[in-house]
Formats: sequence, C-alpha cells, structure tokens
Amino acid sequence: MLNPSELKDRAAGAVMGAFIGDALALGPHWYYDLSELRRDYGDWIEGYTDPKPGRYHDGLKAGQLSQAGFILTLMLQSLIENKGYNEKDFCRRMDEELFSLLDGTPVSGPGNYTSQSIREAWRKRVQQNRPWGQTGGHADTTEAIERTLAIAVCYALHPNKLAAAITNNTILTQVDDAVVSMTVAFGAVLGQLVQGNNMDADISMKLMKLVKCGDLPFHAVSSDNLQPPEPGKPDPPRAGRFASPDALLSPSYMAAAASDPDIRIEPPWKVSLVYGMPCAIYHQLPAAYYLSALFKRDFESAVLHAVNGGGQNQARAILTGSLTGAQVGLSGIPTRFMKGLEKADELKGLAESLASLVISK
Repeated sequence: MLNPSELKDRAAGAVMGAFIGDALALGPHWYYDLSELRRDYGDWIEGYTDPKPGRYHDGLKAGQLSQAGFILTLMLQSLIENKGYNEKDFCRRMDEELFSLLDGTPVSGPGNYTSQSIREAWRKRVQQNRPWGQTGGHADTTEAIERTLAIAVCYALHPNKLAAAITNNTILTQVDDAVVSMTVAFGAVLGQLVQGNNMDADISMKLMKLVKCGDLPFHAVSSDNLQPPEPGKPDPPRAGRFASPDALLSPSYMAAAASDPDIRIEPPWKVSLVYGMPCAIYHQLPAAYYLSALFKRDFESAVLHAVNGGGQNQARAILTGSLTGAQVGLSGIPTRFMKGLEKADELKGLAESLASLVISK
C-alpha cells in the first residue's frame, strides 16, 4: 500500500488527467476524416486548441471543458460536500445546474453539445416528469465513466462500495447491463491504479481476486487463473450482478499487447484505427487501456496519442488521461497542461479535496 502522500498524489492525478484529456480534445473533437483533422490542426496536436467554426463546441476557447468536464465537476462537488456518494444530492445538482440549461437538442448547454444519454435523461426527467431511477436509456457510450471515475477515486480503497455506487449512478442514464458492467470494470481498474498498481498484464488477476472474495459483483465459475471449474462443483453461492467477469479481463489483454515486442501499433495514435474510432464503449475502453499501459510513465504521450487518433477522441483522452494520471500522479503531469487549462487552480483544488477524502476513508 502506498503512503498517504503517494496515494493522494495518484488520486488527484486521476482526476486532473481526466480534465486535461477533456480540454485537449475540445478543438479537434469528432473528426472521423483524419485528413480533415490534419488539415485543420496540423500533423500533431500538442496542446489546447480552439474548435473550428461550424464544428462541435464552436464558440468555446482553448483550455475550456466540454459538458463531460462540467458534469465531472458536479460529481466532484457532490462527493466532496457529502464525503462520499449521495445520489439524491447528485441528482439535485443535475436538475438544478445542468438540466435547467438544456433544451433537449444536441447543440445546447455547457460545452455547446449534449450527449445522447444526457439528452435522453433530460427528456424523461423534464418533459415526461419521471423520477430519477426511471431516466436511463440505452446509449452504449462512455458518458457514465466520464463522471463515475470520480466515484472510483473516492472509493479506491473500498471496491465493494466503488462497484455499488458506480452501478447506481450509471443506471441513472444508461441501463444496458453490458455497458454498466464495463463502466464498473473501468472504475475497478482505476481504483487499483490509485492504490499503487500499474496498468499491466497482472491487473485482471488482481481484480479477479476481488471477485472471488465477493468485493466485486461479477459472476465467475472458473477456478484460480481462469482454470476450468472442478467437476461436480456448483455455481458460487453468491452469483454476481454481472453475468461474467469478461469486462475485468479485457484490461490485461490490452496491457499484454502493449508490452509484447511482436505487437506494434505505430504510431500509437493509430490505436483508434485498430480498436475503432466511434463513441461506443467497446471501442473506447480497449484504446484507453492500451495507451495507458504503453505510456504508464509518460502522461503527455498517452493523452496526446489519444487526442491525435481522431474520432471520439474526447472520451478516449478523458479515459486515458485518468488511467495514466493515476499512475504518474499529479506530480507527474507536465506543468504546461495545468497552465493552459481554464480554472486550473479551482479544478486542482477539487481533485486534491477528493484525494484527501480517499485518505480519510
């Protein structure tokens, strides 16, 4: 286990890494034609940029956050003020501070763009007057990860609480079990990194030990090291909420690929072409896991390759930034990324306050 200062550094790094990834991709967000991306931003994006006229987030400026960063801020404020996850308080903030600014269309609200899952929740909550808990939809995207990563940091030392809180928060906007399981799995990985582990080929076995002892709600029938179950042995008495542990196993495969000398994605930003450029969670997670394993000690390379891959590079950069930030710590994030980030001191204060909460739990 890390000493308190190292743990706090990693926890704050995970949060600030997400904010930086969000802001870095604000300008070049959602370019699926890479030649168009290079035309508008050059061969290599290395810092914060303005969105181009007529593109996503038009009107915002370099270093500002998208709506994902806005919602992450709401989550942090709620966690800090309540000293943990308080669903009633978080939902109140969503009602009062976000939904009051939306009109149900994509180009609206903070960041000048509202994602599919949030638009669907807004319709059910505001137009249909449904209670929270009946607001989830079927978007297969990473929007829940982009806010629940703060929950993962908060409960990094308590994986059972981490899994429960992330599950409950995710289903407010996304109800597909596969999406929920992958969201919880990301949080479990991030929690392990905050604790001091690295994004490597051993990460999944560490997670599976938590499944075996009942701390993560995934169903598994294999014995240790994924060996076949013993003949005649029944299912575990406590079946997990999620049908299989596969979402926990994926990270190790991406990490193994990143360290295998016979496997090379060159340049690494082409991870977006290997795993897919679209928004769906099953495209985003493998790319983020790969980059954070490949550059586990190099925050700048990890997040910039995430951005330069195009497509849904904002989600890719948020996830990669958080995973890598947890490994290098806040102290390992280059100062230039802090200097160019709008309200960096305020965001850093939130990150450090949440990190202190991890220590106190």
